[in-house]
Amino acid sequence: MIQREEIQHVFIVGAKSLGAYGGYETFVNKLTEYHQYNHQIKYHIACKANGDGCMDETTLEGVLTKKKDDCGNVTEFEYHGARCFKIMLPNIGAAQAIYYDIAALKNCCEYINKNHIKHPIVYILACRIGPFVRYFKKRIHKLGGEMWINPDGHEFLRKKWSAPIRKYWKISEQLMVKYADYVICDSINIEKYINESYKKYNPKTTYIAYGAETRKSSLEENDSRLKEWYDQKGLTKKEYYLVVGRFVPENNYEIMIREFMCSHSKKDFAIITNVNQKFLEQLEQKLHFQRDPRIKFVGTVYDQELLMKIRENAYGYFHGHEVGGTNPSLLEALGSTELNLLLDVGFNREVAENAALYWNKEEGNLAKLIDASDLLDEKICESYGMKAKKRIETAYSWTYISRRYTEEFLKKFFDN
Repeated sequence: MIQREEIQHVFIVGAKSLGAYGGYETFVNKLTEYHQYNHQIKYHIACKANGDGCMDETTLEGVLTKKKDDCGNVTEFEYHGARCFKIMLPNIGAAQAIYYDIAALKNCCEYINKNHIKHPIVYILACRIGPFVRYFKKRIHKLGGEMWINPDGHEFLRKKWSAPIRKYWKISEQLMVKYADYVICDSINIEKYINESYKKYNPKTTYIAYGAETRKSSLEENDSRLKEWYDQKGLTKKEYYLVVGRFVPENNYEIMIREFMCSHSKKDFAIITNVNQKFLEQLEQKLHFQRDPRIKFVGTVYDQELLMKIRENAYGYFHGHEVGGTNPSLLEALGSTELNLLLDVGFNREVAENAALYWNKEEGNLAKLIDASDLLDEKICESYGMKAKKRIETAYSWTYISRRYTEEFLKKFFDN
């Protein structure tokens, strides 16, 4: 049996970067943050060097550059005590995501072999490389390690994919569950789906959600960063609804914008996202939202304390995700914003329970909820906020989530 002084090396593949708006990106950023002083676990994080959502380490504090290429570009750096390595990608469209995971896994295997790392865990986020996963499992096993996966949500249901690609995602998911040594699900509903859909493979699964914080932002109301941001965006405390997340169709931006436009609210709708210009133009053609001065695309906010303060000061938060598991942006909203208006699907109900209000995709439903929300008594809004924070504290705190991952990563090879 391995002694306690040895280190468990964990290689994480699948997140584009650290600190961006994607679920996995938030997860990896927070996991390494909360484990940065845990000397029993050493993380190795794959990051995209180029393309959509690529890693820009200059946006992070505390980065230590480790390696550069001949052109002076950073290829490896340390952040939160984790070794982060970049993967350069060709411009091959939708197949780039598959190429990225394969290239990152090859890099991991080469590093493990070269550095004689014992009992590594290679943790793959999302199920993109099913046709290749058997090969990598054999290779990882030969190196003395295990291959774990996190299946995320239902990728094969995402609207951005064509029918053939959706079929590929479903087959890929099946193969990855079949060959995985361990499956960590971020949602109870996802774990149930995995065990029911792939019962014949007898998958070994566990449930660990994403996390969030309930503390207040360190920024005061008179902080210059907050005041300048509000002035630039034309927003005022408690006079705006908010959404933060990836700008993709399955997050139902079209419905949220359309319904807000149909509401009688005097407040603004602030959308913090990394805008996809093609999708934005499609929405403008359908909705003509630029005619409504309440609809405000306000760009991205990578200052985490500022973003937390913006959430705290929002009158309400919209959440339209429907195909994922436990979504980080929802948890962060529940930890900060008093009034949360969520799309009524199982994933969101599982997380928020009675700490939020719910809407469906029927025409007029969300608009009526917005009008009703505008009239809520301040004490009622505060009570929803208290219930939301209690929900995070009891089931989704980063302290609890990071401890669960410590247990899982160490129990396989270490004595209790």
